Amino acid sequence: MDISVITVTWNAEDFIAEQIKSVRLACKNISYEQFIVDNGSADKTVEVITKNFPEIKLIRNDKNTGFGFPNNQAAKLAQGDFLLFLNPDMKVEEGGLAKMVEWMRKNPEAGIASCKLVKKDGSFNDNAKPRRFPTIWNQLAIAFKIPHFFPAVLDNYLYKNFDPDKEQEVDSVRGSFLLIRKEVYQKLGWAFDPRYFVWFEDVDTCREVKKIGFKVMYVPVMTCVDLVGQSFKRRGFFWKQKLFFSSMFKYFWKWGI
Repeated sequence: MDISVITVTWNAEDFIAEQIKSVRLACKNISYEQFIVDNGSADKTVEVITKNFPEIKLIRNDKNTGFGFPNNQAAKLAQGDFLLFLNPDMKVEEGGLAKMVEWMRKNPEAGIASCKLVKKDGSFNDNAKPRRFPTIWNQLAIAFKIPHFFPAVLDNYLYKNFDPDKEQEVDSVRGSFLLIRKEVYQKLGWAFDPRYFVWFEDVDTCREVKKIGFKVMYVPVMTCVDLVGQSFKRRGFFWKQKLFFSSMFKYFWKWGI
């Protein structure tokens, strides 16, 4: 099988159907499977999936288990040569995943790749672009809203003047669209380090992949609409801040400041 698409849902009934339909069209001429791991949704997410998309391999958790753990659940069962971790609020370009698989097969040095993430109107989504590996200083700056007053403080971290139409090696890509080679996943033993509940797990995986000698690549051969964390926006400010600091501590404890 060419690719396994893995999606974690939590109260995603408003957009999961469009994502599934887009995946189907994006996989023209390649073989694929799609896993959805539902994290205890209280809305009609599961009903939408089971009623309209019987081909989906659905895993149901009775509570919210974060981001990394449910992705790892599905990754253990995946049969594809490549695993795509794709958020539920995404819409993939028709034929796009076939292009990404073809690119990955031609570039064996790439362990992880992501595509050009765009807004609904097709313009480049600057908030979803690759980032350099974090430092304790730029993460504290983000936490305490310092860029609101001094935006240049994050220029290096956020790849200021990033060219979205240029194929390039980067430090890290977003977990909302993260394509990893199966053999790389097998070497790591997991897709995302299970010590993280949410936040920092995607950059951690990118760092692990580079550590074992593979590249993390930005590949604009296709586009994907990224609505940037619609389910996550429903969480309260203090809940998110608590988890941000918890994951940040774990990341820097693991990798050093």
